[in-house]
Amino acid sequence: MDRDIREEIYETALAWVREAGVNIRNKINDPLVVDTKSNPNDLVTTMDKETESFFVSRIKEKYPTHSIVGEEGYGDKLTSMKGTVWIIDPIDGTMNFVHQKRNFAISIGIYHDGIGEIGIIYDVMADNMYHAKYKNGAYKNDVRLLALTKKSNIEEAIIGMNHFWLCENRLVDERIMQKFVKRIRGTRTYGSAALEFAFLAEGIIDGYLSMSLSPWDVAAGIVIVGEVGGGTTDINGLQLNMLEKNSILTCNMNIQDDILDYLKKAKK
Repeated sequence: MDRDIREEIYETALAWVREAGVNIRNKINDPLVVDTKSNPNDLVTTMDKETESFFVSRIKEKYPTHSIVGEEGYGDKLTSMKGTVWIIDPIDGTMNFVHQKRNFAISIGIYHDGIGEIGIIYDVMADNMYHAKYKNGAYKNDVRLLALTKKSNIEEAIIGMNHFWLCENRLVDERIMQKFVKRIRGTRTYGSAALEFAFLAEGIIDGYLSMSLSPWDVAAGIVIVGEVGGGTTDINGLQLNMLEKNSILTCNMNIQDDILDYLKKAKK
């Protein structure tokens, strides 16, 4: 993507995200209609739909040749990442949004011919904007994020992961993952994949593991984490397919091999 075009899209996207964030904050205490999707814990609200519709209408008006992949289905059905593609999660962490009224984010990744050009994650209630452009660094608000601190071993690492890794499941041997948790310094779970990526980029955590994430959960975070020297793969260490669900590892590169070794042993 041409640098000037990327800059123009970047500034436009940031303005739209801020506008959407103001709308969410203004309506945070309004009555919500809450529905479920794939299971009783997979929530969607009127605000999710309203926010995605806002982005889609703006994109289609200003950038009619661009494609859109959105969680709530207002975008396009794509079979390739050719051209410019906006990958949108209007509210990442909907359960937090419903129950806590915080710890959720707007997440937008903008890709061109499969390359992540722009990543924006907006912690709406904290008013913290994490953002990055390809090969141009990552920022929290106006402060540039430093390269991830090198870790000499995983014993010092704090990893974002939820309890599903430690329970009986069809993906991994929970006994090996329990050994992994005992070896590292600690775990955290925030309930929003986008925020986990943002916190990794900020250096608050050192890695994040999650099962079966959709492209809109990770698209922005991949760009932001990449700009501070982190890496994102599936749990086999392979490149992600941005049009399918993936179980992912994103982390400080110094500890990537150690974590992948555990995952290799644990994989069923």
